[in-house]
Amino acid sequence: MGTNRLFQSTFFFLFLALSFTVQGQTQSVQDDFEGNGTIDTWFGDDCEINTSLVNPHPQGINSSATVLEYHDIGGQFANVRFDINEKYDLSTHHTFSLKIYVPSSGLTGNAPNQISLKLQDGTLGAPWSTQSEIIKPLVLDQWQTMSFDFLNDDYINLDPNSAPPTQRTDFNRVLLQINGENNTDQVLAYLDDVYYDGTIPTQPVFDVLVWSDEFDGAGAIDDSKWFHQTQLPIEGSWYNNEIQHYTDRTENASVSNGNLSIVARRETFSDQGHTKEFTSARLNSKFAFKHGRVEIRAKLPSGAGTWPALWMLGKNINEDGAYWDNQGFGTTPWPACGEIDIMEHWGTNQNYVQSAMHTPSSHGATVNHGGQVVPTASTAFHVYTLEWTAEKMVFSVDGIIHYTYDPPIKDASTWPFDDEQYLIFNVAVLGSIAPDFSQSAMEVDYVRIYQENTVSATKTADQLDLKYYPNPATGILNIELPTGDSQIAIYDANGKLIFTTTFSNSLFKYDMSALSAGMYFVEVVNEDKRAVLEVVK
Repeated sequence: MGTNRLFQSTFFFLFLALSFTVQGQTQSVQDDFEGNGTIDTWFGDDCEINTSLVNPHPQGINSSATVLEYHDIGGQFANVRFDINEKYDLSTHHTFSLKIYVPSSGLTGNAPNQISLKLQDGTLGAPWSTQSEIIKPLVLDQWQTMSFDFLNDDYINLDPNSAPPTQRTDFNRVLLQINGENNTDQVLAYLDDVYYDGTIPTQPVFDVLVWSDEFDGAGAIDDSKWFHQTQLPIEGSWYNNEIQHYTDRTENASVSNGNLSIVARRETFSDQGHTKEFTSARLNSKFAFKHGRVEIRAKLPSGAGTWPALWMLGKNINEDGAYWDNQGFGTTPWPACGEIDIMEHWGTNQNYVQSAMHTPSSHGATVNHGGQVVPTASTAFHVYTLEWTAEKMVFSVDGIIHYTYDPPIKDASTWPFDDEQYLIFNVAVLGSIAPDFSQSAMEVDYVRIYQENTVSATKTADQLDLKYYPNPATGILNIELPTGDSQIAIYDANGKLIFTTTFSNSLFKYDMSALSAGMYFVEVVNEDKRAVLEVVK
């Protein structure tokens, strides 16, 4: 009887996992600036914004408590915008609306009183180049509802060769501009109830932490998580004309005060029959994964000739001396293994950071890249993020997206990203290193990898409340059980059953040490109650 219940429960568990991951879902695009919206990427270009301002004019059609303040303080092309993760399908739903209040006391100059709503492709280096725009006149000193219908309203395509908006699927950015552009007039306005009359497909929600390093402690790096890659390529020099030795010394990579420091140093150092004048460190993660969100909080080195990078390679790369190649996974050459550059920075372009993709279709001087200016890249910590789904890669700094890789055709040439990748942190030294360079460090506060929860763990009336510890668990996992027989099953993140038993005592212990790092789900069934526990190894 107990065994049958376990099988039934396991079938139900796997069914939930399957239905959760394949069921199509959509979400609205809206914001009322009172915490009920789905837009979280508001950004002002040459424009000050406040997304939670107390409504200064609660009257007429808008008495809501909070609004967005739009303050153009004289920027030539000032605007406010937001991006979504998907592209709009305007073939059936093609209308955007909002409420706006423009006080006459907040205007300077003689520009026409108007509002433009522009649709753009935010993944382009010049997102305005293919935009489509609708312009509407404004009445001052009152709330009014503005509607922008890209089927029935007059629109302007900046590129006259562009198709009508309703025949396009390349827009993911909405940009709002008041009283025109190419002027230095000042504009104060208030926006509310931004709304799109359609929906967009939802992206996976990467909210389960599956692997991380907070770099606590002091001294050498955690060798259960990281591998020092020091073996020189066959030619005796690193690729891209790097001139350093990578070492496994704490002088080049160490942990202190909650940070990892990777230090490039000028010093004569001999190893593997070669003498070089610089040293640094190159770390491989002993964790590989497919799909998820990577967040790395880091402060970059400085100095012409330094080249720090936070990046990824396919676990299957056949690179002698790399961790996963040493483990027997090296079957595929670069670039067929795929390379994802989350962040790279050159000391000769101090305030610019870049993300790039290297594939068989474009590698080396790849055309697939984008970046942004980060004025404090080497003096302050910033969060560098990659969102990796089955369809695209999205790169951002502090939540501001600067590049999306989403090739229309995904094959082995353009998308070698259907297999696991691992992290590489390094600081390279180029031959153009400044003569007075002594040393500089890349500091990393944390790295965190999140993936999608593939099971439904919503509490119901028959949900068991269990204590389990520690979590994360690298050794023994303890689960305090109720009285009676408990059926226990452990699954990996893909829903594969790896352990099952019936247990009658009050404290169940399971040794996690033999499992690979990642997320695991422990299902416990006791009488008619059930629990699914999320455990990180």
